Amino acid sequence: MTRILARWSPTFLHRAAVGLAAGLLVVSGPLVDAAAAPAPEARPGPAAATPDGARYDVRLTADSDGSHWTGHQRVSLRNSAAQPLREVYLRLWGNGQDGCGTPTAPAPVQVTAVRGGTAQQPTVGCTALAITLPKPLAHGERTALSFDVSIAVPERNDRFGREGAFRFLGNALPVLAVHDAKGWHLDPYVRTGESFYALTSDYRVRLDHPSGLKVPATGRTQVQPGAAGRTVTTSVAPQVREFAWAAGPFETATEVTPGGVRVRSYWTPDAHPDGVRYARKDGAAAVDRFSKEFGRYPYGEIDLVMARQFGGGMEYPGLVLLGVDAAGSAAIHEVAHQWWYGIVGNDQYAAPWLDESFAQYANFRFLNLDMARYCEEEVDWPSEEAALTNSMAYWSTHANQYTSVIYVNGPCALFRLADVIGQDAMARLLKEYARDHWHGVSTTADFKRAAQAATDQDLTAFWKEYRVR
Repeated sequence: MTRILARWSPTFLHRAAVGLAAGLLVVSGPLVDAAAAPAPEARPGPAAATPDGARYDVRLTADSDGSHWTGHQRVSLRNSAAQPLREVYLRLWGNGQDGCGTPTAPAPVQVTAVRGGTAQQPTVGCTALAITLPKPLAHGERTALSFDVSIAVPERNDRFGREGAFRFLGNALPVLAVHDAKGWHLDPYVRTGESFYALTSDYRVRLDHPSGLKVPATGRTQVQPGAAGRTVTTSVAPQVREFAWAAGPFETATEVTPGGVRVRSYWTPDAHPDGVRYARKDGAAAVDRFSKEFGRYPYGEIDLVMARQFGGGMEYPGLVLLGVDAAGSAAIHEVAHQWWYGIVGNDQYAAPWLDESFAQYANFRFLNLDMARYCEEEVDWPSEEAALTNSMAYWSTHANQYTSVIYVNGPCALFRLADVIGQDAMARLLKEYARDHWHGVSTTADFKRAAQAATDQDLTAFWKEYRVR
C-alpha cells in the first residue's frame, strides 16, 4: 500500500461490503514447497537482471531509544548478466524525503568506510550511491562490498520515521540497485506510491537494542540477552526483496494459523483494541487463504505492526505496518502484498499496478464482494493520458488520479478478466503465474502473455478497454 492511502481511514477497510454499498472506495493498503518452486536462474544475457544472489550480513546497535542505529553491513553479490559489471549502486531510500541534508542536519542514511570498491558522490537526491569495482566483474563471478552505516530515524509519522516512543524502519537499509536491459534503475523516491525495485536476497541481521524495546523484523527472529540492559534480536530472512524492522515498547501476541504460519502481532498501547483484534483476525486468515490461492507462504512467520498514528499501511516481506482504528485495518491488502510484490516481484516505479491492483483484487475476493455492479458504475478514466499501466513518473504528477485508477480500475479489470476467461481459469492463471514468477520479477508483458495463453478468446479488445498497454 502507498502512503497516499494514509488519508483513507481504516474504517473503510474492515467491512468493505458496507463501504461498497454506500459507494465508497475500499483500500486495505524459508523453504519453498515443490508446488511453489523458485523460478530457474535467468539465462546469461545482456537483459538479465543483475546483480543477483545477494547475501546481506548486517550488525547494528541502537541508541537508548532506537532513534539512531550504527554498525556495519556486508553484501556479497553475483553478476548474472553476460556483460561485465564495472560498478554497482546502493539505493539509500531512507534519504528520499530529506535528500542530502545540511551540515547541521545530515541525510538520515550515511554510508562510510566502503571496502571492496570506491564510492562516488551520491546522486538522485542522495538515494543512489555508485561504487566502482576494482576490476570488471565477469558473468557468474562474485564479489563483496562492506561499509559502515548510520541510520537516524526522522521525526515524522511515516514508513521510515518515529512517532512518540515508536520507530518504524522501512526502506532504511541500503540495498543493491538493479541493472537489466534498460540499464541501472535509479528512479527518484516518490511519496505517492513506491519507487522500490529489488531482487530477492538472503539477509542475516543482528540488532542490538535496549531491552525495553521490542523489535519486530523481517524473517525468523531469535531474541537473546546482550550486555547489561540490552537485548540482541537476530533475524534470518532468505529470499526477500528488502528488510524492515520497528522498535518500541509494543504490546505483543503470537498465534499459529491452521496453515502453520506464525503470526506475531505488535501494537502501540494507544491503538484501538477493536482495530487490533480485527487486524489480527484478518491477517491470520488472509495468510492461509492466499497460501491456498497463490502458493504456500514461504517465510513461516509474519509480523503485524500496528499503530493508531500510522495511516493506511505499508508492505514489507514478512512484516507489514498497519494503521488501525475501531473498524479495522488494511491487514488483508497488506498481507496480499506478500505475494504481489514480495514473492512475485515487480518494478514498483515502472508498473505499480502489478502489485497494488493485484493485492486489491485479492483483498476484494477475500471479502467475497460482488464487484460486477460496483465496477460497472465506478470504472472511469480521469483523462485521456491515464492508463492502468502508467509508471510513477506519471502518477507522481497526477496524484489525484492515482487512487481511482490503480485501486478501482485495476482490480475491476482483473474481475472483468475473470468474467471473460472464466472464474476457474482465472484462479489457475494467478496460481500458475505466481509459481512461474516465484521469487522472480514480473512485467505487464509477462502477465498479458500468460492471460492470453489461458483462453481461446482474443484479449486485444480487453487490454484496450482497460488501458493495459
